[in-house]
Order: sequence, then C-alpha cells, then structure tokens
Amino acid sequence: MQKIRKGDKVVVLTGKDKGRTGEVIQVMPKEDRALVRGVNVVKRHQRQTQNQEAGIITKEASIHLSNIAIADPKDGKPTRVGFKIDGDKKVRVAKRSGDVIDG
Repeated sequence: MQKIRKGDKVVVLTGKDKGRTGEVIQVMPKEDRALVRGVNVVKRHQRQTQNQEAGIITKEASIHLSNIAIADPKDGKPTRVGFKIDGDKKVRVAKRSGDVIDG
C-alpha cells in the first residue's frame, strides 16, 4: 500500500513551489515521482501535429515523492503517514492528528 495515492491533497515541502498545495494527478512508483495539479508548472514548445496546434504550452512536471507530504485532513498542514488495521482493512492514518486519510 502506497503512502501517497492519486487524488490525495499534498503540500510541497521544498523547491520553488514550497508551501503550495495541490491534488495528486498521477503517481509513478517506479520512479518515486508524482504529478501534482498546479505545482512545478513548466513551459514546453509544442510542434504542430494533426490534432494539436503549435505554440508554447504549460503543463505540470513530476516532483519527487520525498518533496511532498500529505496534507492533514484536520488542518491542512503536512503530515507523515502511518498504517493501522481497522477491522479487516488496512487504512492510512495521519501521524499529526491520528485521523484516517480517506481515499
């Protein structure tokens, strides 16, 4: 079970976007990276194709998992993630508040 999953609200810990929050669009576990909406935005020059116009487009670049942390469900501050057996299910728990992270 992964600590950070698609759809989680995360906080950026380091880099040019430090302190910004966003939603995880995609997680790449083999590369230990994730795409976060509105964070680490880069500009790319796009060549014209049959179905896409040429020009400069902005899109999110991936960010390393060590540079992001899950936002605590209670106060939105960064927290570490633990695991707990709840009945017959394994659930993610915020270390900061003890709340279950739904997802």
